[in-house]
Amino acid sequence: MTLTPRSHRRTDVGTDGAEDAGAAVVGAAADGADAGVGADAATRARDAVDLLGLVAQLEHQSFARLAADAAVAPTLEQRLQLSRFAVEAVERRDRVLNRVVELGASPVEAMRPYEHLLDDFDARTEPSSWWERLLKAYVGYGVADDFCRLVATGIDERSRDLVLEVLEDASHAELAVAELDAAGADDDVLTARLALWGRRLVGEALGTVQRLVVQHPGLARLIAERPVPRPAAAGPGAAGTPADPRPTAGAPTAPGGTTEIFGELTAEHTRRMSRLGLTA
Repeated sequence: MTLTPRSHRRTDVGTDGAEDAGAAVVGAAADGADAGVGADAATRARDAVDLLGLVAQLEHQSFARLAADAAVAPTLEQRLQLSRFAVEAVERRDRVLNRVVELGASPVEAMRPYEHLLDDFDARTEPSSWWERLLKAYVGYGVADDFCRLVATGIDERSRDLVLEVLEDASHAELAVAELDAAGADDDVLTARLALWGRRLVGEALGTVQRLVVQHPGLARLIAERPVPRPAAAGPGAAGTPADPRPTAGAPTAPGGTTEIFGELTAEHTRRMSRLGLTA
């Protein structure tokens, strides 16, 4: 099956621009770090709520997206699977919001700042086929999930473990991979077009993350303060699932930086594309 050719505007940030994206938000992260020096428990709780609100909003939007996908999926089996995934997204969202309440914050107010986070990304990456739609879900929105995993290292242990557990659900990703693998197995034209689509998606997604960090000092503070493990060799997740971002006890760490986090996001994108046999 082939795709209908379409034109796309050039993205401002691509896989080759990860360092530029990081440099663009260094000032925001530095300001956040300065504000976080000696941060008290209340400030740390607010920063945790900022991230939890983001995760909850992403799960909420995932629900809406999966429900919409279920309405247009090619087969009944896919429609049933996607509708179940939508229900699971609501359950994950509510688990995160319960933690927000435990931290003394309002779920609605925690989510509100991110209500239109993906509007521009979605407007600039409108898929033209079912295959592009699947790849956008797996690759494009995957960047946001990876960002939350990485930033979660800077929040309290209970909240961090919840975020990592919620984002660990790979059911929809497995469906996307299986469908895309099958579709591209005997269609070189489709494979080539999806590789181009994937590069466009990651560029737009990194641009969204860049704006997110600039606009939310709490997230910038978490980036600046997060511990980053320095493993001696490639660890688990290099060829399959993402490596666990939690520092191992006793492992050497260094202050996290914006350039490093954009590099890690790009590396995770490359891993996803490789899993599909696509060039990042």
